[in-house]
Amino acid sequence: MKTQIPEQLKADVPQTTMGKLLLVTPVVMTVIATLLAGLASSEMTRAQYDRAYAAQLQSKAGDQWNYFQAKKLRGAIQRNSIDLLQAAAEIHPLTAAGLEKTSGPVDAATLDALLKGAPPAAPTVTVSDANLKIALAAVENARPEDEIAATLNALPDATLAAALKSARDNATAFDGATKPVNQAIDRLEKVFAVGDRSLNHDFTAARIRFSAVRYEVEARLNQAVANLLELQVRKNNLSAERHHKRSGKFFFGMLAAQAAVIVSTFSLAAQKRNFLWSVAAIAGVVALAFAVYVYLWV
Repeated sequence: MKTQIPEQLKADVPQTTMGKLLLVTPVVMTVIATLLAGLASSEMTRAQYDRAYAAQLQSKAGDQWNYFQAKKLRGAIQRNSIDLLQAAAEIHPLTAAGLEKTSGPVDAATLDALLKGAPPAAPTVTVSDANLKIALAAVENARPEDEIAATLNALPDATLAAALKSARDNATAFDGATKPVNQAIDRLEKVFAVGDRSLNHDFTAARIRFSAVRYEVEARLNQAVANLLELQVRKNNLSAERHHKRSGKFFFGMLAAQAAVIVSTFSLAAQKRNFLWSVAAIAGVVALAFAVYVYLWV
């Protein structure tokens, strides 16, 4: 948008300080209006970006909740399978001697998994930031959104991102630690499938018991990732709302600057009694009124 003042009109304006201000006011107000329009557009773009990013994070959080529910369900199914197996056959505790007699030497991690039902040590999920602890507790206890928002506003993005990365690393590390054990158990299962039937029942019960515990640990790790992603979703929605409000305020500021352009131009036109400049001023007022109408009622 560019405002030009006719040279003839400039000549008719008194060369006083007030006259000079009168001449420069439309130009300055036009620059300000353009700047505010750019800021309003920028804030709206950032709001749209934050909304879109929040939607992506919500999808990722949904995936983690699905993993959590699936693994909790699998763990419950494994425990039910143990109960059915114990009801259908006589189950004895599996011993290292009996296991190695049939299959040969077995590594310590696999022995712990089958004899004790103990998976590899799960990484400890630690939350050191006080605001992050409060926010996680608020989400878990379904506290009001304004309470969660107050905590999230005090939580730095970097802290939340670091906690999310740590939670994902923990889940990945546990998967990597259990993979060799799972592969070893799969190999043993083929050996016991063709061996003594009673010993096969004992091995099957031990394998199922380990799987149930493993699924429960994996579910907790997925839950930790999902909770942190939920916080990121809320934080990005709060950021989007903030940018949206700022965009509206900048837009109103732009309208005020445009009104100043119209008023100052009308003031110049009033001195010259120039009909075309008066029509332009009236058109600006009509445009402003129409914008207000659209904002309030459309």
